[in-house]
Amino acid sequence: MNERILIIEDDEAIVRLLRRGLAYEGYQVDTALDGQTGLALARDGHPDLIILDWMLPGMDGLEVCRRLRTGGSVPILMLTAKDTIQDRVQGLDAGADDYLVKPFELDELLARVRALLRRTQPERTQVLTFADLTLDTGTRQAIRKGRIISLTAKEYELLELFMRHPRQVLTREMIFDRVWGYDFGGESNVLDVYIRYLRQKLEAEGEMRLLHTVRGVGYVLRENP
Repeated sequence: MNERILIIEDDEAIVRLLRRGLAYEGYQVDTALDGQTGLALARDGHPDLIILDWMLPGMDGLEVCRRLRTGGSVPILMLTAKDTIQDRVQGLDAGADDYLVKPFELDELLARVRALLRRTQPERTQVLTFADLTLDTGTRQAIRKGRIISLTAKEYELLELFMRHPRQVLTREMIFDRVWGYDFGGESNVLDVYIRYLRQKLEAEGEMRLLHTVRGVGYVLRENP
C-alpha cells in the first residue's frame, strides 16, 4: 500500500499543486482547508505524513500540530511564510519534524517528504506488483513466475522507479535524476545499458517484454508495446 499524505492548507492553488505532485509520485492524498477538519481527518484517516500550513482559518497550524503531538508521532512538514529563526523554533517546538518556507519548489518539498518517510518508517517494506512481476523493497529481489531475479543496486533502483510509476512514460532526464542524482547529458548511453541488463534478467526464460522504449523520450513499464 502506498503512503497516505494529508494536506492541511487553505490556499486552494497550493493544494492543487501539492495534490498533483504527490499523486504523480504514487502517494494517496487527502486534503483539508482548515485546521479543525484537518485534525479530524488526521485522527480518523491515520496518514503516514501531514503537510501542515501555519496560517489557517480558525485553529492555526501550531495548535493543530500541538494537538496531533499529544496523540501520536505522525511526521509533520510545516509550511509557512514566516522565515525568522524565532518562527522556525516555534514551529519545531510545537512538534513539526521539518519546516519549509513559502514560496517553495515542488521538488524540494517532495525530497523532504521522502526523507521524513524514510526517517520515520525505516522498517516499512512494500511488495510492488505489475503483471507477473513482483519487487520486494525489503529483500530488494524481483520475482517473475516464481523465478527469483538477483539485481545489482542500480538495477534495483531503476526497476523500483518503473514499478512505482507503471504505464507512465518516464523521460531519460527524470530517470537520470531519480536513479543517478544528476543528468549525464544527452550523449550518455549508461541508461540504455542498464535497461538492456534489466530486460535480459526479466526476460531470461522467454517472458513477454515489460520495459518498452518510447523513441526520443524515454521508457515505460507496460504490458504491451
